[in-house]
Amino acid sequence: MSDSFHTRAPWQTPKADNQNSNTTIYLPHFASTRQALEHLDTNDSVNVLFPEVLKHYASEFVNGFPGDVLYAVKANPHPYVLNTLWKAGVHSYDVASLREVELVADLLPQAKLFMMHPVKSRKTIKRSYDLGVREFAFDDVSELYKIKEELPDAKDLSLHLRLSLPSEDAVYSLEGKFGASFEQAGDLIRKARTIAKAVGVTFHVGSQCMEPAAYRRALALLSDVLNTENLILDSVDVGGGYPVNYPGMEAPDLGQYFDVIASALQEYGFENHLILGEPGRALVAEGGACLVRVEMRRGNELYLNDGTYGALFDAGSPKWRFPVSLITDDGRDTVGNLEAFSFWGPTCDAIDYMEGPFLLPADVKEGDWIEVGNLGAYGQTMATKFNGFFAEHTITVDEEPIVWRGPIGSVISN
Repeated sequence: MSDSFHTRAPWQTPKADNQNSNTTIYLPHFASTRQALEHLDTNDSVNVLFPEVLKHYASEFVNGFPGDVLYAVKANPHPYVLNTLWKAGVHSYDVASLREVELVADLLPQAKLFMMHPVKSRKTIKRSYDLGVREFAFDDVSELYKIKEELPDAKDLSLHLRLSLPSEDAVYSLEGKFGASFEQAGDLIRKARTIAKAVGVTFHVGSQCMEPAAYRRALALLSDVLNTENLILDSVDVGGGYPVNYPGMEAPDLGQYFDVIASALQEYGFENHLILGEPGRALVAEGGACLVRVEMRRGNELYLNDGTYGALFDAGSPKWRFPVSLITDDGRDTVGNLEAFSFWGPTCDAIDYMEGPFLLPADVKEGDWIEVGNLGAYGQTMATKFNGFFAEHTITVDEEPIVWRGPIGSVISN
């Protein structure tokens, strides 16, 4: 057995370290994905994390974003991910449920938590406050009064009004479900002032936003409302939406987003406010992958041991093309040109289908494995145990993700 393979227990959270937020979390570790498959005896897909990539993007956001970085826990709540981001400088977390609050508060007791879900149960409000949460979002007067009723003696609240924005520049629109209109903003901000020590606004331009200027337009709209209503804010949360490169979906460099946001903050007079951002996908997507096995080939349709009910949800419903690379079962060199394949997942459900096209070597066959990249975000998070198919292994590897390895072999990154 190679010396670079280390047998480790599943992730652990030693209580002795918790008070200093220095928790050590162990996962099986390998030099490469191929080495991992040689050692793991599994019938299921395998989740992969790339620690150095997670650290890289944490540093990029912490050093480049013009404000405080709140990691959106929903993107990947795995304790290893949370712990890695903490040690890389991300010390604030956007949580949306009581379980997320409890998870982060237990794992990272010094972290600052922001409950940015605008609609919460009363128990969530009270229990979150008991666990140290002082930052809450709302988008309706009924939610505001709910917070007031559950926390009548709280003198240290910071409230963030969620505003509704158009999402025409985003692949995933977040319009319609949450957010107060700009016409409602003045009244709601004034009411929030009566129960909170600080009041701000939060908005979201939509997930996988492909246009940096969307943030400038949002800040311009906010500035107009504040000037019209003669309102003053303590904070501005520009939300998430920062994109990732997927095949056929080329995103601008993150630095362009940071530059546009910084420029707009200064242009519209927000430079002295507390500025917040909520990256999720862009912070962790390239830091993870999923290894899936080909169970059968039927023409150019591949039947896999993972699918839309597992880590590949986004490959099915919105038909995203993920970067893929072949890991041959027998170590052979692949022959032939790349061909377009579609995928079927392992469940009995006919909607467990991924159209692609996913470009792979022409000689892919049953027993081969496929590394599907950019699944550090919403891969493990979206997976179910439907039909008894699910991944039990999460590992770390030293190897870079396929989107970082350049145009070699079967790697498709554009």
